[in-house]
Amino acid sequence: MSELYAVIGDPIEHSLSPAMHHFWYETYNMDHHYHAFRVKPDNLKDAVRGMKAIGVKGFNITIPHKINIIPLLDSVDDEAQMLGAVNTVVNRGGKLYGYNTDGLGFLLSLKEEVPEILEQNPKVLIIGAGGAARAVGLTLAKHVKLQQLDITNRTMEKARQLSEECTDLTNTRVLSLQEAKDTLPDYDLIINGTSVGLAPHIDQMPMDITPSERKQVFADLIYRPLKTKWLREAEAQGHIILNGLPMLIYQGALAYKHWFGKLPDAKIMQSFLERKMED
Repeated sequence: MSELYAVIGDPIEHSLSPAMHHFWYETYNMDHHYHAFRVKPDNLKDAVRGMKAIGVKGFNITIPHKINIIPLLDSVDDEAQMLGAVNTVVNRGGKLYGYNTDGLGFLLSLKEEVPEILEQNPKVLIIGAGGAARAVGLTLAKHVKLQQLDITNRTMEKARQLSEECTDLTNTRVLSLQEAKDTLPDYDLIINGTSVGLAPHIDQMPMDITPSERKQVFADLIYRPLKTKWLREAEAQGHIILNGLPMLIYQGALAYKHWFGKLPDAKIMQSFLERKMED
């Protein structure tokens, strides 16, 4: 029997989620449909009520609804409560259950793309303290044995808030942007969790890359473009790079698992989305 799944947000026109989930439905011969709905903030409550009324089996939530949807749900799991945001909802018998797969999607992308980094008690720097950076930071602090997790951000107060939330989970500090730049070679994994470098501002970088004598991992949560200027600079200096596309795919794969009970193939999805973005 055909089932309806969805993603809601504002804006939503450029979401890759419909293409991603339809590709998996076709791959596994599933007669389901996934639709993107633009929902303005004032209409969120009505939209969620409508999802339940028409029997939508599950849906994803993106900007700006990840926080405001929580009181509209019947239950929220521990991971989503920790992050204070929900990006995946499952409809079970008319009850709506909320989850967050963003941070775990990034963690899964690390395990698949650069597993060695997680085996060495890494020292991690996160640039940024917004929603995506927060999801990644708290998830790494909770699920990975880190030597250190440092946060830097243009607004120091937001960096302090995130660092304080991680205090009970790992060793953490707040650094100014200059302090972070000066100590950049000390880190095993450096993550850009800001929008700096996002199209169309592709000539910008979150910070200059201080030369290092050892190989580091530079991750960028941006996937448009696939290689930001920051990642190109890091690659040119011989470092390992990871763009935001695997995180997008794995957070979607984890949502799929909540709906259908198993992880879909993420590797074939990456090549499919890369081709689609090139088109």
